[in-house]
Amino acid sequence: MYSGYKAKLMLDDGSSYPGIGFGYPYDNAGEVVFNTGMVGYTETLTDPSYRGQIVCITYPLIGNYGVPSKKILDSYGLPKYFESDRIQVKGLLIHRLSSVASHWACIKTLDQWLYEERIPGIFGIDTRELTKKLRARGVMMGAVSVSENRLTDDTRLSELMDIERYEGRNFMAEVSVRNARQYGDIMDNCIVLLDTGTKYSIIRNIIKSGYRAVILPWDSPIEEIMKYEPAGVIISNGPGDPTRCPETIKTAAKLIDSSTPTLGICLGNQILALAAGAKTYKLKFGHRAQNKPCKDLNNGQTYITSQNHGYGIDPESLKGSGFREWFSNIDDTTVEGIEHEKKPIIAVQFHPEASPGPYDCTFVFDRFKKLIENSDKYVEKDGLKQTNNDGKLYGGKIAQA
Repeated sequence: MYSGYKAKLMLDDGSSYPGIGFGYPYDNAGEVVFNTGMVGYTETLTDPSYRGQIVCITYPLIGNYGVPSKKILDSYGLPKYFESDRIQVKGLLIHRLSSVASHWACIKTLDQWLYEERIPGIFGIDTRELTKKLRARGVMMGAVSVSENRLTDDTRLSELMDIERYEGRNFMAEVSVRNARQYGDIMDNCIVLLDTGTKYSIIRNIIKSGYRAVILPWDSPIEEIMKYEPAGVIISNGPGDPTRCPETIKTAAKLIDSSTPTLGICLGNQILALAAGAKTYKLKFGHRAQNKPCKDLNNGQTYITSQNHGYGIDPESLKGSGFREWFSNIDDTTVEGIEHEKKPIIAVQFHPEASPGPYDCTFVFDRFKKLIENSDKYVEKDGLKQTNNDGKLYGGKIAQA
């Protein structure tokens, strides 16, 4: 076992939480956030949207089903139980670490996994007290010290928090692909996925929809996207402040101008709003859970959604942007989705691909597919799209006869 170390969490308000260390003995700093999910810690810890953060999981017992092998792949060749190729969090805080891991797919324990990926963890913390503080005061910077011998003093941990300050950072270079990647049948029309920190499950849903997925770096210009003649574009989830993605916002504005069928997910939702002239703001403690109720304002239907974000769209700023609110959060009325009034462009703040679940909202991909199939209604005059006498969509352009 890789546990039993000396450990503590220090917050930037000076408060300290002692505990027992596990995983990799190390000092690390990041924004401290909480997740209220009961299961799915392998998917959660590998979600790139958590880059730069220390995650507190509120469910009291973590690790009981261990960690599966990355060699278990789905039918698309992607790791079945993970959302990226590594643990993305900077530290893990839990109440109780299970000493027994039992599952048919388990090949290692949670503490062993964290050790192998050099991530510090602390258990024995009163996660309820910590979560109540974060809800009352808002998320804040924190530092974890996990050591086999002597813990780092508070002065050094404070310095580490200043160095690793979450606000104002652009995490895109850390989470995005550097070169184009493709998944699916080469004969299928493609959807370009702008990778601002995408999860594997978004790729899965693109292929399930009958398209080939082309993954491009977060700062790809519109000209690079159009080289692939995409049927549509998806702007993915990802970490940090959306205003720190100016290149993606610029590309998104051109996608809107050209009426290219586009779907934004989580960070992609915020980027599309900014591209249209709306504003975003930081939530007090964000939404990170698998049980967030969201209401479809078109039909009054409420769905339970999977979420992971710390920023939102200012609803008042949508006026005059061309977008209207599509989904609203039942708990706090924050904007959970937008749709363009005239163009084939939609976006959601929650994760329709889930992973971990629930999978109630995968219909968002179905709606996006219908928008693509009917996109000949939105042909523009800027040359990015051209009309065809049969009206059939070929790779993001209406092909010439």
